[in-house]
Amino acid sequence: MKKHQVLALLIQLSLIPALAWSAEVNVPAEDLSALISTALTNNPELKASEARWQMFASKAKQAKALDDPMVMFKLQNMLTREPGVFNLDPTSAKVVGISQQLPFWGKQALREKVALSEAESYKWAFEERKLELTKMVKENYYQLWAVNKMLGVIDKNLKILSNFLTINELKYSVGQGVQQDIYKAGLEKSKMLDMQISLQQQRKSLEANLNYLTYRQGNTPIGTFADFTLPRVSMSREQLNEAALNNRPQVKSLASLVTKAQASRSLAKKESYPDFNLSAEYMFREPIATGMSTDPGYNMFSVGLSFNLPIQQQKRRAMVAESTFETTMATEELNALKNSISYTINETLAQLDRRRQQVELYSGGIIPQSGQSLESALISYRVNKVDFLTLLDSRMNLFNYERELYESKAEYMMKIAQLEAVVGSEVTVTPASAAIPAAPRSENHELPNK
Repeated sequence: MKKHQVLALLIQLSLIPALAWSAEVNVPAEDLSALISTALTNNPELKASEARWQMFASKAKQAKALDDPMVMFKLQNMLTREPGVFNLDPTSAKVVGISQQLPFWGKQALREKVALSEAESYKWAFEERKLELTKMVKENYYQLWAVNKMLGVIDKNLKILSNFLTINELKYSVGQGVQQDIYKAGLEKSKMLDMQISLQQQRKSLEANLNYLTYRQGNTPIGTFADFTLPRVSMSREQLNEAALNNRPQVKSLASLVTKAQASRSLAKKESYPDFNLSAEYMFREPIATGMSTDPGYNMFSVGLSFNLPIQQQKRRAMVAESTFETTMATEELNALKNSISYTINETLAQLDRRRQQVELYSGGIIPQSGQSLESALISYRVNKVDFLTLLDSRMNLFNYERELYESKAEYMMKIAQLEAVVGSEVTVTPASAAIPAAPRSENHELPNK
């Protein structure tokens, strides 16, 4: 066998196994729904938010209650020289009384409305936190999916580059290669190793964050992530905006704060009216029969009504001004949120459209074409019609396109998660005819037999 035939055989044997996809390890896949359920059940920040809502709900129950009545016992007009005797002076008596503070009509209902509206705002803040946590788990999930996919591509290409180095060393040893090709292949391999190190560190950070969100031990192992098809948004821009205004918890939270501020303003105006105190007393007297005077000692009672004089108008005007500014602040925050929702929906839909077109372009055009280009380069390289740099560039182009495909798919799903968090409900549907398949695998580009 001639020298060039031996070399061709070595090249063929080196390239074929390197370009094959390695078998995937059979590791149980993480279930996104289960991760979200675990996070919503265990996350301590979410539990704290729920406890805050329940705390203010309990405060609201207190707001409608009247102050406790006051009970009074006293000894009235006792003589200092005989303090325990009640039948020496007709004004001496044992007195029992009760009084009740009553706010001006309407104040108590307004206080209850203020407290209930505030509690309602915390309830919707809790629901908003659930949406935010769900979005964070989904984003983390799809980021991990993309990182794992890119690490798989890097691992495959590192093996290919190692074989490229072997091929170039073989060619160089028989005088058919140049040393520059060896250096170039080694440089590309080093750059890919650097990318692998960065992605491995990113994966560790993402895994730690996923365990943090689900309130699991930081070293809890993370399983694999199943492939998916890209869903389509099933609602129009107008429907999404309307759904967000109807369903978004933060909109309802700010609306509750507007109601609270308006009730606070009405209550501040009511403070110009007095509060009342109703009281009743009953006096137990004893008969008196002395040489100086006589008294049958009939028991007596008294009732009274007292009220404060609301003359501190400066303070009350300041209270009205405070509640007015509070109303304006809450109203404008609600308007700003509605404006932000409209902008975010438009922006997210544009990003989704861009990412979907990229996925379709990479899946249906660029990657298959790049694979064909690589196959052609491999055949031409075997018969010395193209140089090694052309072959290496074809391999690296395919690697970069595969990496960008996974990144685009992950970004698409993350934008869906963000859109659902903005709208406050599910927005997608995955019809079989419209689904975008998972990334195609590269074909094995074997060298033809000579």
